[in-house]
Amino acid sequence: MKIAHICLSDYYLDDQAYQENELVEEHLDQGHEVLVIASTQVLDNDKRRRYLLPGRYRNGQGVEVIRLPYHPWMPRVLAKSLRSHPGVYRLLDEFAPDVILFHGMCGWELVSVSQYKKDHLEVRFYVDTHTDFINSARGFVSKWGLHFLYYRTIVHWCLPWIDKVLYISQLTGKFAREFYGVPESKLEFFPLGGRPVPDDEYDSLRRSTRQEHDLTEDHILFVQSGKQTRQKKLIRTLEVFSSNPDPRFRLIIVGSLLEEIREQAQALIDSDDRVRFLGWKTPDEIKALLCGADVYLQPGSQSATMQTSLCCRCVPVLEDIEGHGIYTENNGWLVDTEEDLASVLAEISSGTVDLSRMRDASEKLAREHLDYAVLARRLTDEPLKPLPTA
Repeated sequence: MKIAHICLSDYYLDDQAYQENELVEEHLDQGHEVLVIASTQVLDNDKRRRYLLPGRYRNGQGVEVIRLPYHPWMPRVLAKSLRSHPGVYRLLDEFAPDVILFHGMCGWELVSVSQYKKDHLEVRFYVDTHTDFINSARGFVSKWGLHFLYYRTIVHWCLPWIDKVLYISQLTGKFAREFYGVPESKLEFFPLGGRPVPDDEYDSLRRSTRQEHDLTEDHILFVQSGKQTRQKKLIRTLEVFSSNPDPRFRLIIVGSLLEEIREQAQALIDSDDRVRFLGWKTPDEIKALLCGADVYLQPGSQSATMQTSLCCRCVPVLEDIEGHGIYTENNGWLVDTEEDLASVLAEISSGTVDLSRMRDASEKLAREHLDYAVLARRLTDEPLKPLPTA
């Protein structure tokens, strides 16, 4: 099959491990002909916007990528929000895709792709959305001007031609349903995924990681990762962890400590010799660390590393927000307060829970629903049974 990935409303970053890259590469590995149509806007290593030159090339994985400029009559300050590009319909007509996935529901070129679908009804046309009230539409102008008047209007023009709107979380589904007005019949849950680690690799990484950090099989390793803001509740983690004196417990923190919490967090880290802060790590290093871990901590906010932790067979402890329950039903905990987190650590310390069984349940969840190979096939085959949303 021919599959077009349209990345004009979000970033397509070559040689990264975001959802866009993983689905594109999985479709290529599954034998499909793949085309990526992307904007010139990317993020550098410091997450700052920069712009590449327009053009056509093959990236390191052999995927054909076409970078389109913004319309020349549009000032760049508007272009990056309105997202209008020349030649999208023509490129689709030349490629003649069987499946189109439009990444990000916000942008003018949704109209161009919908027109192509209207003229080629046999094509499957999917749109995914990552937008919720946490990461978008937070200011008055953004919410009512850009999202409600502009993006929402475009979505309603295009809905008759869209087969499914794929939402990555319950919060993004709620935004699409309640703010954009997408009917339930058009919505389908399509979570961020990962790469479940095979048994032999998992055993090797777990063994080497635990040796590196001087851990025996009796030790219980907790990991918290990412850019640690106040919302990530690292201070709460450290205070609760320090209040439980179990000598088998170890906590490793990877990522960065933002200035708003750095001094307090560092003092708590220094006061407990069971805690280590390792700074930023590469994706491969994080995968190895998670394979060596027993419990993944995310007591505040959201992070794509959560899916990676499940693929590495961690037991998740997640903030009790809408949508997290499906990831912890038989294999982890939801926490809201400091007392909730303390109770989880006490339960683990008491030995009344079987962490090995819970790790196995995480692996099963990841293999059945989060594997990018499974997710990619949902776009080309008859849709597989979606992950339950209750």
